[in-house]
Amino acid sequence: MNAHTQVLTVAGPVGAIDVSVDLPQGTPARGLALVAHPHPLFGGTKDNKVAQTLARAFVQLGYATVRPNFRGVGGTAGEHDNGNGEQDDLLAVIDWMRGRQEWLEQAATAPLALGGFSFGSYVASHVARRLAEAGTPVQRLAMVGTAASRWQVAPVPADTIVIHGEQDDTVPLASVLDWARPQELPVIVIPGADHFFHRKLHLIKQLVVNAWER
Repeated sequence: MNAHTQVLTVAGPVGAIDVSVDLPQGTPARGLALVAHPHPLFGGTKDNKVAQTLARAFVQLGYATVRPNFRGVGGTAGEHDNGNGEQDDLLAVIDWMRGRQEWLEQAATAPLALGGFSFGSYVASHVARRLAEAGTPVQRLAMVGTAASRWQVAPVPADTIVIHGEQDDTVPLASVLDWARPQELPVIVIPGADHFFHRKLHLIKQLVVNAWER
């Protein structure tokens, strides 16, 4: 993502997990953030532009931020598992993050934020659900291009930031509204944006940062 990005390997349930790490510069981290990328069978990687934009937002907010590659992508072992094994991998990465005392003194108990784009939003929603059931809920989620028309995205907390493109023809806006409506969950719509937010990436970062700091 930038000159300070570290590429590391984390041990996962089926082997190595390839991750990129970005840390706030010149200030102690206020928490941990993990960003999940879009569908690996359609070219999604941790270096996807939306995933990187979410990471930039979290770093600006002061979070030590990790972007893992899903199974079978880059240096990550295993094969695509339709979001099931991927949840286990993200939980393993979170455990590893919580052991990084060099990032912040109380990493084990630091607030954890999750971000996800498209397929990554589906995986992140279920990781958040599992963490809540385990008694260690996330601080907050930011979901972009939520894949509600393609997978069973889990219900999310009321303060979740949901951003969607008006002209998304991969995940129609109507399907996201149908998912959000029973939860009374607001959806931020970016006019004219497609699924990949071409020429709109700066708005994602701005919206996440502004919503977080309220």
